[in-house]
Parts: sequence; C-alpha cells; structure tokens
Amino acid sequence: MGSIDPAVASVLDSHTEKDDVDEDDLLNSIEDDPTLDSFREQRLQQLHAEFTRAKHLHNQEHGQYAEIKDERTLMDIVNTGAELCVVHFFKTDFHRCGIMNGHLERLAPLHFDTRFLRINVENAPFLVTKLKVQVLPCVIAFRKGVSADRIIGFEGLGYSEDTFSTKDLERRLVKSGVLVREKWTEGENSGPFFGRQDSFGDRNHGPRTSDNDDDDWD
Repeated sequence: MGSIDPAVASVLDSHTEKDDVDEDDLLNSIEDDPTLDSFREQRLQQLHAEFTRAKHLHNQEHGQYAEIKDERTLMDIVNTGAELCVVHFFKTDFHRCGIMNGHLERLAPLHFDTRFLRINVENAPFLVTKLKVQVLPCVIAFRKGVSADRIIGFEGLGYSEDTFSTKDLERRLVKSGVLVREKWTEGENSGPFFGRQDSFGDRNHGPRTSDNDDDDWD
C-alpha cells in the first residue's frame, strides 16, 4: 500500500469499520471541510480509490476476526490469500487467550489491510510443531508468508508483562509492519488487562521450543 494523505486517512479510518458506510458520505466529509481546500481534487480521487479498495477487501473477509478450523486452510491464506496476517494460536479454556481474543476483535474491523485469524492449537498439530508454539496465547504476525513478529503470552506489551491495552497491541503490530498505521482510540473497555500466560507445552504435553525458530511455512 502506498502513502496516503493524512486527511484522507482520517476520514477513511473513521468510517470503514462500519458495515453500512456509503461512499458519498466519505466524499462529503472532504467536500464540506473548508480546511481541506488545498489539493481537494487529489484527495477526493485518493479517497475514492481507498474506499473501493477497502470494500473489495471487506468482501474477501478482511475486517473480521475469523476462526480457521483446519491448518491447511490457514496455511493457504497466509501463503497466498493475504499479504498481511495476524494469527492467534489459542486454546478455548485458557483465560489469557480470551483476553487476547478481545483485543484482536477490536482491531480487526479497523485494519482492513490485514487478515486477523485464530486457530485452536488442537486443530493445528503440524503448525504447533513447525512453529514451535509452546506458550499461549501465541500471536504470530506474517508478511507474505514469513514471520515478522511473535508475541508470546503478553510479553513486550504494556508497562509490564501482566498489563496491556488494545493500543499497546496495535502499536506493537504497526511496528512489526503488519498493520498500516495506528487507528485505535482508547476507550473505557480497551484495557489494561491482567494475567500471566499459560504454558501450553507443560500442561498439554505439546512440543517444546528450541533455540532456533522457524516462523515461515511452505
């Protein structure tokens, strides 16, 4: 994705998470703003192009936080279906996985350039082994099928390992290059959340990690 005018980005980000957004409303947002007289025509053209692209991506299930039931489908999406992907490896009875789910559910509708996916580790024995997933939650960010970042538990988020907000997670993923820009506005239900990660390998006899990670797949 190329650079986008900040004014266009602001208008687009405030509308594209809505299912019933109308392009005329977006165009009017720029037409009616007297502060945007400079380069108005270029901005209108860019807004139209971005709106069309956003609707196309929404039709391809972008903007949703989807659970994938089998690992072959997940591999196909990450390798060929979407350039940017955030994948959460979870287990239904792990409380911290539920916390991570809440954050990702908030971010998915805002970041339509990126596919947000989750898969139960019980449905992904091959990937759990290949990607050496031991601690849950485990979130791996992919660019063109290659890992760009891995979040193990809640490490590297917030002010400590035990607290983080949706904004903290978004900022981490933007830094990793799997989200285009920061869009989340903090609200009363965005965090912080508390809790330590669960050891998947210890509790479920899952695969142990090794010194070298192999975070891409064929």
